[in-house]
Amino acid sequence: MTTTIKHRRPVTLGDEKLAARCARGRVVVIDDDTEILSALAALIEMEGYACETYASAPDYLQVLTYNRPFFPGPCCVLCDVKMPELDGLDLQNRLAALNDTPLLMMSGASGAQEAVTAFRAGALDFLIKPIDAEILLAALAKALALSAERNMQSIRRSTLAERIASLTKRERDIARRVADGQTNPQIAEELGIALRTVKLHRQRAMEKIGAGGTTDLVRLADEGGL
Repeated sequence: MTTTIKHRRPVTLGDEKLAARCARGRVVVIDDDTEILSALAALIEMEGYACETYASAPDYLQVLTYNRPFFPGPCCVLCDVKMPELDGLDLQNRLAALNDTPLLMMSGASGAQEAVTAFRAGALDFLIKPIDAEILLAALAKALALSAERNMQSIRRSTLAERIASLTKRERDIARRVADGQTNPQIAEELGIALRTVKLHRQRAMEKIGAGGTTDLVRLADEGGL
């Protein structure tokens, strides 16, 4: 089941500053080495991002379970592979079932097999410790850009679903037939209604879902599962 992230609103000055950082990007770092957590957090925050650190994978999963609200913005996870209780690869499998947050793996003692497994499961990158700062920041920028793109796609799908839901039964039927390639006269004949009635419902359907023309209607119908 996909986890829906709840958003919170700034209340204090501190909230406003954190919200601004989250809008740039929120990076979740998971590693059982507290010194590495501290060093990575300092570098990430120096770059202007918001950073959350967790000493274990279960700690982060517990936060996701509570569905704590976050400030909106792109997000990625940077996770160590070798950890007690639940290692990075196991966490990757669990996160894949919860959301599509981009995941970066890191390790100082893993071999090629772990890297291959991580990539096959959808990891965006596999970083070897000690990680060069420029390489890390470049990987984070790529992951956050992907997250931002996915967020926009999610908003687009949600908006389109709402628009399609606003269609009347007749508008939906006619729009689907147009998307299937039927002409106005064919639709009028099959439904036993006047041609001008078909045109009226077609125009209203296109306006409601934001289609600029027939080609656009076909594309949006496919995207929205009309």
